[in-house]
Amino acid sequence: MDGTELLRRFCIGESAPADDSGELWSTCLDHRTRAFIRIGALIAMSAPEVSLRAAVDDAVSAGIAADEIIAVMDGLVTLVGMPRTVEAAPRIAAGLGYAEDLLDGEAG
Repeated sequence: MDGTELLRRFCIGESAPADDSGELWSTCLDHRTRAFIRIGALIAMSAPEVSLRAAVDDAVSAGIAADEIIAVMDGLVTLVGMPRTVEAAPRIAAGLGYAEDLLDGEAG
Protein backbone atom coordinates (compact mmCIF):
# COMPACT_ATOMS: atom_id res chain seq x y z
CA MET A 1 0.00 0.00 0.00
CA ASP A 2 1.39 3.41 -0.89
CA GLY A 3 1.64 6.36 1.46
CA THR A 4 -1.31 8.25 0.01
CA GLU A 5 -3.63 5.28 0.46
CA LEU A 6 -2.40 4.77 4.00
CA LEU A 7 -2.96 8.45 4.77
CA ARG A 8 -6.50 8.20 3.35
CA ARG A 9 -7.19 5.25 5.63
CA PHE A 10 -5.84 7.11 8.66
CA CYS A 11 -8.02 10.14 7.77
CA ILE A 12 -11.20 8.07 7.75
CA GLY A 13 -10.20 5.99 10.74
CA GLU A 14 -9.81 2.78 8.77
CA SER A 15 -6.80 0.84 9.92
CA ALA A 16 -4.42 -0.74 7.48
CA PRO A 17 -4.52 -4.50 7.18
CA ALA A 18 -2.43 -6.10 9.91
CA ASP A 19 0.01 -7.62 7.44
CA ASP A 20 0.80 -4.14 6.02
CA SER A 21 1.18 -2.40 9.38
CA GLY A 22 4.55 -0.68 9.66
CA GLU A 23 5.57 -1.50 6.09
CA LEU A 24 6.17 2.13 5.07
CA TRP A 25 7.88 2.77 8.41
CA SER A 26 10.46 0.09 7.72
CA THR A 27 10.88 0.65 3.98
CA CYS A 28 10.87 4.47 3.78
CA LEU A 29 12.85 5.28 6.93
CA ASP A 30 16.33 4.06 7.76
CA HIS A 31 17.19 2.51 11.13
CA ARG A 32 18.75 5.71 12.51
CA THR A 33 15.72 7.82 11.61
CA ARG A 34 13.32 5.28 13.15
CA ALA A 35 15.46 5.24 16.32
CA PHE A 36 15.37 9.04 16.62
CA ILE A 37 11.60 9.11 16.12
CA ARG A 38 11.08 6.34 18.64
CA ILE A 39 13.08 8.15 21.33
CA GLY A 40 11.22 11.39 20.67
CA ALA A 41 7.83 9.72 20.79
CA LEU A 42 8.65 7.85 23.99
CA ILE A 43 9.82 11.04 25.68
CA ALA A 44 6.68 12.84 24.52
CA MET A 45 4.44 10.20 26.03
CA SER A 46 6.37 9.83 29.30
CA ALA A 47 7.17 6.21 28.54
CA PRO A 48 8.43 3.90 31.28
CA GLU A 49 12.13 3.33 31.85
CA VAL A 50 12.18 -0.10 30.19
CA SER A 51 10.82 1.37 26.95
CA LEU A 52 13.27 4.27 26.90
CA ARG A 53 16.21 2.05 27.72
CA ALA A 54 15.27 -0.31 24.89
CA ALA A 55 14.97 2.67 22.52
CA VAL A 56 18.37 3.99 23.60
CA ASP A 57 19.92 0.53 23.12
CA ASP A 58 18.39 0.36 19.65
CA ALA A 59 19.64 3.87 18.82
CA VAL A 60 23.17 3.04 19.92
CA SER A 61 23.10 -0.14 17.84
CA ALA A 62 22.01 2.01 14.87
CA GLY A 63 25.19 4.06 15.31
CA ILE A 64 23.63 7.04 17.07
CA ALA A 65 26.02 8.78 19.47
CA ALA A 66 25.08 9.86 22.99
CA ASP A 67 25.38 13.52 21.98
CA GLU A 68 22.83 12.96 19.21
CA ILE A 69 20.36 11.43 21.67
CA ILE A 70 20.93 14.34 24.05
CA ALA A 71 20.35 16.72 21.11
CA VAL A 72 16.94 15.07 20.58
CA MET A 73 16.11 15.75 24.23
CA ASP A 74 17.25 19.35 23.85
CA GLY A 75 15.05 19.84 20.79
CA LEU A 76 12.05 18.30 22.49
CA VAL A 77 12.01 20.86 25.31
CA THR A 78 10.19 23.35 23.09
CA LEU A 79 7.84 20.68 21.74
CA VAL A 80 6.83 18.64 24.78
CA GLY A 81 7.97 20.88 27.61
CA MET A 82 10.72 20.88 30.17
CA PRO A 83 8.89 18.63 32.69
CA ARG A 84 8.60 15.68 30.28
CA THR A 85 12.16 16.11 29.11
CA VAL A 86 13.46 16.29 32.69
CA GLU A 87 11.36 13.25 33.60
CA ALA A 88 12.97 11.28 30.76
CA ALA A 89 16.53 12.44 31.45
CA PRO A 90 17.43 9.89 34.16
CA ARG A 91 16.01 7.08 32.01
CA ILE A 92 18.01 8.21 29.00
CA ALA A 93 21.12 8.62 31.18
CA ALA A 94 20.67 5.09 32.52
CA GLY A 95 20.27 3.75 29.00
CA LEU A 96 23.49 5.49 27.99
CA GLY A 97 25.30 4.18 31.07
CA TYR A 98 25.70 7.65 32.61
CA ALA A 99 23.26 7.42 35.53
CA GLU A 100 25.77 6.57 38.25
CA ASP A 101 28.29 9.16 37.03
CA LEU A 102 25.63 11.87 36.95
CA LEU A 103 24.18 10.95 40.34
CA ASP A 104 27.66 10.79 41.88
CA GLY A 105 28.27 14.31 40.57
CA GLU A 106 25.10 15.52 42.32
CA ALA A 107 26.21 14.22 45.70
CA GLY A 108 29.58 15.98 45.62
